[in-house]
Amino acid sequence: MGYRLRYLQHDLELSEGQFAVGRSAGCQLSLDDPLVSRRHAVFFIGADGVVVEDQQSRNGVLVNGHRIEARTPLQPGDRILIGSQELTLIGPAGGAPDPLQVGTSRKTLTRVPAVTEADAEPRGLPSMLPVGEVSDADLSMVRRAHAFKLLGGVAEKALVMGRAEEAERMLSAPLIDLIESSRAGRRLSPSLVDVVGRFAAKLATATAKGAWADYVVELYHSQARPFPAAVVDELNTALRRVSAIDLVRLRAYLAMLHEKQAAFGPAERFLLQRIEGLERLAALR
Repeated sequence: MGYRLRYLQHDLELSEGQFAVGRSAGCQLSLDDPLVSRRHAVFFIGADGVVVEDQQSRNGVLVNGHRIEARTPLQPGDRILIGSQELTLIGPAGGAPDPLQVGTSRKTLTRVPAVTEADAEPRGLPSMLPVGEVSDADLSMVRRAHAFKLLGGVAEKALVMGRAEEAERMLSAPLIDLIESSRAGRRLSPSLVDVVGRFAAKLATATAKGAWADYVVELYHSQARPFPAAVVDELNTALRRVSAIDLVRLRAYLAMLHEKQAAFGPAERFLLQRIEGLERLAALR
């Protein structure tokens, strides 16, 4: 078995020669992603290994988080980000171990049908997490967090460039996935909640949609804690742009916080006061 590219739930076997990735139907791997150029990158597969080259794409190619400037040799396990889509190079049998061999289908393909961010199942795992010591639910949440971190950086760039609809399209699926996990009572790390909450608040500001502000309220209500300062600041901006938010939901969240405030420290009490200010601002909309 030779080199493979892992993408979503498939392993794409790489034959010797060239393997193009882009939005064009003429590429071996066609990606329906607004951040992917028509012919974005080419993998060169030879007896000595695999090399990737950016094809002067608009958003570049990142290998393990670093943008490449020339043809770059790859090692098994390397992560290649093309647009908002992540691929992982898997080595030949008998080479570097395959970290996610179980449950992954293996197919030889000449072309993969176009996919969207909503189809994506993140495959990478932080190396510091021993797989044998965590549950399947924990692994699933780690994959979600890892994927959101990767996707969030691209969405942040789109927001900075004023492409709110593009950022919303990229983030909607993972944001909905995480709120559904929260509704199901699954454990979410506080740091992940704060990253997700900040992005949802940013989307409320950028799109002027109150539904994203409602999302933030529901997320932190389910976690039974106040918004952090960065989320309060972003919501303060968002509430000046959105036409309306769900005041009943916001007031229910505040009522829950008031019930818990006896256990709050000074910092949390100050945050509660700021959230009360958000409620007053929302009531004026």
